[in-house]
Amino acid sequence: MSSLAATLAVAALLAAGCGRSGSGETEESRGDGNPTKAAEAAPGGDFGDLKGVCGPGDAKSASAQGVTADTIKVGVFSDVGFTKKSEYGDTAKVFTSWCNAAGGINGRKLVATVRDSKLLEVRQRMIESCKEDFAIAGGGSAMDGLGTKERLSCLLPEFPAQTSMVQNNGSDLQVSQTGGSEYNRYAGYYNWLLKEAYPKSADAIGIISGDSPVSKVLGAQAEEGLKAAGGTIAYSDLYPASGVSDWTPYAQAIKSKKVRALVFYGDFTSLTKLEQVLTGMKYKLDWIDANSNAYGSAFLKLGGTALDYQNNLADLNGVHPLESASENPATQQLVDVFEKYAPDTEITLPGVRGFGAWLLFAKAAKSCGDDLTRTCVYEAARKESAWTAGGLLAPVNLTDAGIPVDCFNVEKATSKGWEPADFKPDKGAYRCDVEQYKYTGDYGKPLTLADVGKSMDDVK
Repeated sequence: MSSLAATLAVAALLAAGCGRSGSGETEESRGDGNPTKAAEAAPGGDFGDLKGVCGPGDAKSASAQGVTADTIKVGVFSDVGFTKKSEYGDTAKVFTSWCNAAGGINGRKLVATVRDSKLLEVRQRMIESCKEDFAIAGGGSAMDGLGTKERLSCLLPEFPAQTSMVQNNGSDLQVSQTGGSEYNRYAGYYNWLLKEAYPKSADAIGIISGDSPVSKVLGAQAEEGLKAAGGTIAYSDLYPASGVSDWTPYAQAIKSKKVRALVFYGDFTSLTKLEQVLTGMKYKLDWIDANSNAYGSAFLKLGGTALDYQNNLADLNGVHPLESASENPATQQLVDVFEKYAPDTEITLPGVRGFGAWLLFAKAAKSCGDDLTRTCVYEAARKESAWTAGGLLAPVNLTDAGIPVDCFNVEKATSKGWEPADFKPDKGAYRCDVEQYKYTGDYGKPLTLADVGKSMDDVK
């Protein structure tokens, strides 16, 4: 990568782009929090349909690095120093506060340390995490692949909220809730768009991606996935990762090529600027894939009334929508827990995934009892064949890193808020009849323990 500018689109797209801008994440939290009066009574350790995921116990041993009889030290990766978005640190504070109030993990208190990778310092933070943490959970960095070799070399398990780079996405010692990286995670979404909802758009699809290594891979995968679903790419372009001062040429190209649908891989601020130009030209697309990083209040504020003219959609990949929290007990409990321990914090989609990753880590760690080791916590998490994070997510099979997701759910942006699109759900809030598609293109492969001269026999 030749310059910092070449990473800007990656950061905006992948480094938790829709979080609250605040004073930044805390360096370390024991999860004591400052709960409101409504939360002063210690809550139980149940979350959604997960029973006793946190609670007291009689742990006595220092069974691994980062584990004592009293505490478990966990790293939380974040690009907060670059993005100023504190959602992963906020989520860590909320989860550890809730879990520790219930008694911790078999009596051990969770201690979360935010590892601020500042976009380009992933390797440095990973080296620090390798020396101190038992595991990594509930976070993500846009350039996460820069630290994967170090993580595997020090045998550090990871339970990420979000992954991005090929080297890290589906790498060894990682248990991710987002499905196998070799499969198109948007196969169901694309089939619905092109074969059911907007079939006339299939012959005139446009793709615009930020000119950066990660965005270009995503754009190439989108092109392959759209073609597999019966689509034809009529227009494909890159925009400078440092930004565009005038989106008119892009809008004119879209109009001249009679593009009817657009997939956009870049920061949603740029997308809203493009849409404002298109709307000013009175050119309306059948649909725009704003992608899930646009799902939040910031995109709505930036898009304004253009959102009522253009049809912006986002596939949440099986995360229950936040605006429908009252319809789902687990999501409503998440809202309530945030209100208790971080009342001024906006919950974001990466934050929901982060909370789910913490739940996965906590349940697995609890099952290990006093003998909490990295092997035990990793293998316990891998036994989850229908993981829902207590009901926050559609079921995901975690028994193998290569298994694709089965469900999707689509949200539509309007000037009044996000709302479910008419995608014909067949299982609660989700549609789970996905016809899987495995990529045939060469986009690189995730790193393995063997790549660093290690094996599971080395994990203690």
